[in-house]
Amino acid sequence: MKLTTVIGAMALCSLLGAGPVAAADGKAVFDKSCAGCHKSMSPKITEKDKWAPILKKGTNGMVASVMKGKGVMPPKGGAASEADVRAAVEYLQTLVK
Repeated sequence: MKLTTVIGAMALCSLLGAGPVAAADGKAVFDKSCAGCHKSMSPKITEKDKWAPILKKGTNGMVASVMKGKGVMPPKGGAASEADVRAAVEYLQTLVK
């Protein structure tokens, strides 16, 4: 991409009010997209033994799994973006450890 194109796109974004994307709030994403199922369906947040093998995949492995969807979980777990998925996974990891 040419520098003039990049500068033009940046100028247009600033005119339209689009700024840098804020980092996703993992708790907010989890509460909106994940908690409904993971509070009532397995693996529940409280089932730490069931999370152990999932946690072994690491953050990247868990994000990849959520992005594809698994079982009844839709792709991205209902989250809007990969950044949202990553934030929710990182938050979830703190809950189930």
